[in-house]
Amino acid sequence: MKNNMDDAAVDSRKGLILINTGAGKGKTTAALGTAFRAAGNGLRVLVLQFLKGSWHYGEMESAEALNGLDGFTYELRKLGRGFVKVGGAEADPEDLRMVEAAWAESEREILSGDWDLIVLDEINYAISYQMLDPERVIDVLGRRPEMLHVILTGRNAHPRLVEMADTVTEMREIRHAYQKGILAQRGIEF
Repeated sequence: MKNNMDDAAVDSRKGLILINTGAGKGKTTAALGTAFRAAGNGLRVLVLQFLKGSWHYGEMESAEALNGLDGFTYELRKLGRGFVKVGGAEADPEDLRMVEAAWAESEREILSGDWDLIVLDEINYAISYQMLDPERVIDVLGRRPEMLHVILTGRNAHPRLVEMADTVTEMREIRHAYQKGILAQRGIEF
């Protein structure tokens, strides 16, 4: 049976760089939705979470349940220890060490050729907090395998990365339940 894409569409395939940024909710959620779609289409998916740490997230349970099921390749790795403090204080040396280790692992995986899609969750925060030099990210993304898709998430995407990206989506908050005093809801926010 022939695939729905015509031959020209198949021949024009290339790895994309996508950025989900902005002050509104949904950057990681959108990236993970794309990642699940990709895995469902047989792509090998790796999600690297830069700053999230010890909190329990529903996406961890989903990734563990789906990985290896009916050909799914979907791996999620937490590489941080939690949200970092910014604004006035020097960055904690342990957070800097963890971001450096997260980037080393990201660079290795991006260049490995083992994946079809890699999500660099919250990398924009690490860059905007000046914990990671954007030029290093730009260099590696420029050398990635031709068919590798990469999604970068987090507020304040660096202008050079925005310029490099194929697709940039800005999430803008119009209203959020917390403004009514409603706490984060399991399955929706985490």
